[in-house]
Amino acid sequence: MKVSVIVTTYNRPDALKKVLDGLVVQTRLPDEIVVADDGSGVETKRMLSSYLVRDDIAVKHVWQSDKGFRAARIRNKAILASTGEYLLLMDGDCIPEEHFVADHVNLARPGSYFQGKRVLVNRRLADQFSYEDITRRMFLIRQAVGSGISNGHHLFRLPFFPSYGVKGLSGIRTCNMGIFREDVIAINGFNQSMVGWGREDSEFVIRLYRFGVKRREHPFRAICYHLWHPENTRDGLAENERILDKTKQSAAWACSDGITQLINQSKNSRPKHDEIS
Repeated sequence: MKVSVIVTTYNRPDALKKVLDGLVVQTRLPDEIVVADDGSGVETKRMLSSYLVRDDIAVKHVWQSDKGFRAARIRNKAILASTGEYLLLMDGDCIPEEHFVADHVNLARPGSYFQGKRVLVNRRLADQFSYEDITRRMFLIRQAVGSGISNGHHLFRLPFFPSYGVKGLSGIRTCNMGIFREDVIAINGFNQSMVGWGREDSEFVIRLYRFGVKRREHPFRAICYHLWHPENTRDGLAENERILDKTKQSAAWACSDGITQLINQSKNSRPKHDEIS
């Protein structure tokens, strides 16, 4: 099964580099990495230059101009640029543990998506934390006992523990999610009407549920380490919550402004600033 990792980023090249450094040393390498860039400046493009020419993994840089927080649209754009049957959705501040891709692949089930867990790297440790620190087990335990990391119960990989089904919207995060491409296409991807931080992942999952896709989890596999950052502005949250409520009340599983509309837009115009490297 061909696997594409889609990593969303915006003007955090140092954090993104740590994520990519973790992805290129996985026990099971992804078949491709697509960086979904929501309008970063030249520093990100410069940092990516050495990854784009790798021979072992295809790395693509999908970019859109900076018009505010448009995570839904850039994820759709990156999905269209990807070629994998199975998609791993990540954020560019979430460093994967070495079995991250292998665990996602082993836990993939038709008719389900997999919601991964995260360890939280707290403020005082985030800047210096790197992929190498994930391999230092005693260091991580000390940080869990102290104040360096939270959610420390996810530190230990226990593959013999069974995965399980979960209902509801609590804990939904597209910073660590595995899903079959055909299911994403069936619901028309992410809802691009949702601009600004918040609720686009919940709205996405509601439509997955409605389509018949179930949710599975495992507390000790497919773990990533989320680097602390200041909270995003909540300017668009009220409107996004209104769209979320509307989706809850609807019987439709496909949004009206998603992947299909992005394809049609691309056919009708050639944006001057959007690019794929």
